[in-house]
Amino acid sequence: MDKLLRKKSNIILFLAPAFILFTAVLFIPICKAIFYSLCNYKTNYPIEFVGFDNYVKLFTLDTTMKTALKNSLFFMIFSCVTQLFFGLVLAALLTNIKAGRNVFKNIYYLPCVLSSAALGLLWMFVFTPKLGINKMMESFGWIDDCANGPQWLFNTDGFIILPIIVISFVALWQYVGQSMMLYMAQISGISSDIYEAAAIDGCTKTQAFFRITLPLIKPMVATAMSLNAIGSLKFFDLVYNMIPEGFLGNRAHVLATHLYDQAFKFNKLGYGCAIGVVLLIMCLIVTFLINKFVKVESYE
Repeated sequence: MDKLLRKKSNIILFLAPAFILFTAVLFIPICKAIFYSLCNYKTNYPIEFVGFDNYVKLFTLDTTMKTALKNSLFFMIFSCVTQLFFGLVLAALLTNIKAGRNVFKNIYYLPCVLSSAALGLLWMFVFTPKLGINKMMESFGWIDDCANGPQWLFNTDGFIILPIIVISFVALWQYVGQSMMLYMAQISGISSDIYEAAAIDGCTKTQAFFRITLPLIKPMVATAMSLNAIGSLKFFDLVYNMIPEGFLGNRAHVLATHLYDQAFKFNKLGYGCAIGVVLLIMCLIVTFLINKFVKVESYE
């Protein structure tokens, strides 16, 4: 095998399928999206190059873009903080139990593999005023009329509106299992000898978690935070399915839903590509910042 890999032609041959797939599926579409973002591009119309006009309109005239950007940044910060915390807590708890560990792992991870569209419709019914939570609160006597209870998906007051906060918690419920599994995989790779030596020295489980476990899983923390940040910036399914179309105006838009509306509803494909390029740049910046500020030490 070593002799085979010494030849550059063999290395190129092995890398060629992955490189071709990467180029065809990712690199070429990104380049085309960047080009179309500089054009007035609509289906059944000739492509007209307009330079940076789409970007100028995006950041000066488009008020919906400001709302979408605000909501997407809220999703990103909320997702990174809460999934980091709850993912670590669940991973630490499940790593230290033996009975029923696999059952609880499956329970917490199950929402990750279910359809976001189906879950969005499910939670929409749960938070509908005349059904779900409000009906339960009425049956317990906490509110007089379920229809006049909290308007979970229809309240537009506040800097960050209630529907966006509700969807953030639903997203936490759905994806915390993913973070949990990543952390558990990293924790399981830590040698038990280290914990045994620490216990002999009088180290408690809490001290072992903060002084042994956390430093050793920092690479996975950076990876999980990057995945959470990118996923939350691209958030689409739950927002699109949980909030009735047009009911809240533009208050509940995120970058992905705004892109969808502009590109596919209003046939502004060039403008939609401009939003997509902004989203791509934000993902790259966030990933760079996480890798820069989450320091990963090397331990022997």
